Parts: sequence; C-alpha cells; structure tokens
Amino acid sequence: MIDLKTYGYTDIEEIPSGLLPGRITELRRERFTVITAQGEVTAVLKGSFYHSAESREDFPCVGDFVLLRHNESGDSLIITLLPRRSKFSRANYSGHAAGYTKTILEQVVATNFDYVFILSSLNWDFNVTRMMRYLTQARQSGGQPVIILTKADLTGDFSLPLAEVKQSIPDVPVHAVCSHNGLGLNELDAYLMPGRTVVFLGMSGVGKSSLLNALMERKVMTVKSIREDDSRGRHTTTHRQLFMLPSGAMVIDTPGMRELGLFDADEGIRAGFSDVEERFAGCRFHDCRHESEPGCAVLAALADGSLPRERWERYTAQQHENKFVQDKTGYLIHKNARSQSIAMQRKQTKKNGGWKK
Repeated sequence: MIDLKTYGYTDIEEIPSGLLPGRITELRRERFTVITAQGEVTAVLKGSFYHSAESREDFPCVGDFVLLRHNESGDSLIITLLPRRSKFSRANYSGHAAGYTKTILEQVVATNFDYVFILSSLNWDFNVTRMMRYLTQARQSGGQPVIILTKADLTGDFSLPLAEVKQSIPDVPVHAVCSHNGLGLNELDAYLMPGRTVVFLGMSGVGKSSLLNALMERKVMTVKSIREDDSRGRHTTTHRQLFMLPSGAMVIDTPGMRELGLFDADEGIRAGFSDVEERFAGCRFHDCRHESEPGCAVLAALADGSLPRERWERYTAQQHENKFVQDKTGYLIHKNARSQSIAMQRKQTKKNGGWKK
C-alpha cells in the first residue's frame, strides 16, 4: 500500500463508493499513469469528459488529483478531476503565428505545485526579458517562483549575470547551480521538502534534464548537447512527467518551450510591475495613455530616470500581448456561447413541433 499523502494528497470529505483517489504522474497521448494507494495504474478518461468539458482546462494534467474506478485487468477509468490549488498555463496559438491565429486556447502545463523553478542557462542564450515573461505567468499560477541559473561552470565569474537578475527581479529568489559538479545544489534543499511539488520550466537546452538527474541521484533523463552557434538546446523531454525525489519532494518535468505565450496574466503583470502601475495614480488624467498627455507621471519618471525605459518597455510589451490574448479568447468564448444558444433554440423549436414555415 502507498500513502498518497506523500504525493501531496489531502483527504476530501467523502469519496464516493467504488472510486479511488490518485495523482497523475505521466501523460502520453490519451493514456494516463496514476499513482494510487494500490500502486501505479494506467487509466483513460470517462467518455463524459469529452462531452461535458467546456475547454481544455477541464481535462486532467500531470500533477492533478483525480478519482478513478480501478480495473485490475486493464485500464482504470478516470471519473472526476479534483480541485486544483495551483495551475501553470500558457497561450496555445494552435500552431499559427500570432498575427494569423483566429483563436487562442489555454494550455495547462502542470498543476498542484508549490514552487515554479524558472530555469535559464548562463551561456549565450541568457535572457532576462524571457525570465520575466515566465515569471509573470508563474505569479499567475498560485505557486512561488524561484529562478535557477544553470550551467554555472560555463562562465568563470557568474556574479555579473546573477546581479543583473537580482536587480531586474529583486523580489524573487535566484540561485546559480551546476548539475555536473554540484555547485549550488544544496541551496535548493529548502524547497525540496517531503510532500512538496516543484515544476521545472524553461526553454530547451537550459539544463532541466541534467538538474533532474542530479536531484534524483541517478540518470532518469537523457541529456543532449546544445547547438554551438546559438547555445540553443534540442528537445530532451517530450512529455510531462512527475518524479519522486529521494528527499520526498516531487518534480514535474516539462518539455522545453520555444516561446511562452502569456495567458490571462493580469494578476501576474500587476504583481511583477507594481512599481510601474503605482505611478498611474500620479497622472493628471485618469484615462492617461502615457504617450504625450500633459501631467503624465510615467513620462516624467522616464524623463528623470526614476523609471528605467527598459522596464517600461517590458511592461508595455507584456500588457499588449495580454490584451491581444484576451481579445482572441473573448472571441472564442462569444463564438461558443452563440453556438450553444443556437443549439438550444433549435432543440426547443423541435420540441414545440418543428420549424414553422
């Protein structure tokens, strides 16, 4: 028997007869691996999921707790998705470039975690702006963000990039580590406590697989070399999976993201740029666009240097992207609501005797 509490499970009031709680540890295509009190099982979704789910958000993901009907001789059946305490999402453009997509969907990457490890390597691909995009979505998720600068052995002195990150993102813990020689790994012990869950996020080649192998104290993931011309990595992780560390903590490893699309990021932007938005109250006009209006507190701060222009540009870039996503998402919601309304009208008309000529 497995104590599911070691996997972060919290008892709900009452479990319906014949159902078993479990946590999803892996997803490949439409088949789930779930850890339960009776051990690890494979499972598929009950058919009603495909009819009742209003969006992709309603489908189970790695990290989710579910109730299933256990089957000893085949696939178990996932009946219910239990409430989530945290969720990391990204915008899914369905394979289209931003300028050509008609609708944007929410893609849930991982759920029910305590910490979000944002990984970035200390090589030529080091990019603070990209870290801040991940950070905005991490703040939206409900987990605590932590920035991990990997491959510290690639630079003789990493104090400068470390200082740059701390200056740009002063309210988030930052750690420089090397998975190969163990540098800085002991600093992560405070997050990797029994029952805690961490999700790894970052682009391909930032060292997620190497760090996971180091924390697991054995090789569980293949590590591929990066391209020499741009320091970009090749995909190692091809699917999401939850690993139990020797410490009793859990890691959700995710495939590298070529680009992180912000999704429903109002709170994340507000939290990450509170120093910028606090200045809006000082503007003469409440609907100030901060472009050329007289008495604009933002323009004054940019002029005297109290608000760095780079920070203002990062803020406006994230706001523009977030508004674009909200507009596209709103279009999809309106379209779905209209389709449902038409379907209900047709159903009611048919019930009343059919269409009138």
